[in-house]
Amino acid sequence: MARVSPMMMAPPLVFAALAALFYFGMLRDNPDELPSQRVGKPAPPVELAQLGETPLLTDEVLNAPGVKLVNFWGTWCVACRAEHPTLLWMRDNLDVPLHGINFDDTTDRALAYLERDGNPFSHLGEAKTSRTKMDWGVYGAPETFIIDGDGNVTLRFAGPITRRVLNETILPAIEKAKAGG
Repeated sequence: MARVSPMMMAPPLVFAALAALFYFGMLRDNPDELPSQRVGKPAPPVELAQLGETPLLTDEVLNAPGVKLVNFWGTWCVACRAEHPTLLWMRDNLDVPLHGINFDDTTDRALAYLERDGNPFSHLGEAKTSRTKMDWGVYGAPETFIIDGDGNVTLRFAGPITRRVLNETILPAIEKAKAGG
């Protein structure tokens, strides 16, 4: 009987391991949700530069009473442009402030974009280095965080906020944060 080489068994074993990881990953409550080490912990500090005349987003603003949203965005981000009308709607219809952090962008492009398409943010800042992005665990854009009245992150949502996402994920999370849980 022929002996099977261990090297011949490696590819099927690697495939089986990856398939198991994929399968068990899909069994999570929300397989689309990227896990965040920040949920349940204080919002990280921000080191931002002023971006135009919109008030600067600071640590004091993040730690002020009341629920708030923080949105990481860039003009280069197609998904950010797609969610922009929803952010404007949120600004006009929700009693929760929306704060923006622009990154990997130029000041001129960011200001021109907000001037042309509207500014949904009550406080805004420009991340000139990757420190803030790294501290928040941001992988890309857009990413939105909900911060409760105690300054703790209660939700991290990666991807554009569509009307469906707003109704099924963001609004329930805002209400939960307002209720203190």
